[in-house]
Amino acid sequence: MDIDMSNTQIVLDFIAAWNRMDWDAVVSVFSEDVLYHNIPMEPLRGKAAVTEFITTGMDLDAVDWQLLAIAENGNKVLTERVDNFYLVGGKAVSMPVMGTFEIVNGQITAWRDYFDLATFTSQMAH
Repeated sequence: MDIDMSNTQIVLDFIAAWNRMDWDAVVSVFSEDVLYHNIPMEPLRGKAAVTEFITTGMDLDAVDWQLLAIAENGNKVLTERVDNFYLVGGKAVSMPVMGTFEIVNGQITAWRDYFDLATFTSQMAH
C-alpha cells in the first residue's frame, strides 16, 4: 500500500471498492485493530470481526455509495454520503450517512458512520 497517498484518496478508493463490491480491497485498508462503529449499533473491533460483518451482513446484488462531500483534517476524513444497497431479490435501501475515517500509516484505524437506524429498518421491513 502506498502510504504517501492522501487520506482523502484512501477514502475515495475505499468507497470505489464498496461500489465494485471488491471485498478484498475494502478490508485490505483496515488496520488489524480497526474500530468500526455504526453509531446506532454496537461497535466492532478488529479486522476479522469487521470483515465478517461486511461480507455476511446483507445479501447484496449491487452497492452505490454517492459521495456528496468530503473533507480532510489531519488524519481524519469526513464524508457525507447516500449509501444505496441493492439486495438480491430486488429490495433497495438508501441511507443518508455522515462518516468519519481515522487513518494512520495508510490504514483505516477507525470508521464511524452516523445514520438514522429507523431509516434503515423501515426500508428493510418493506
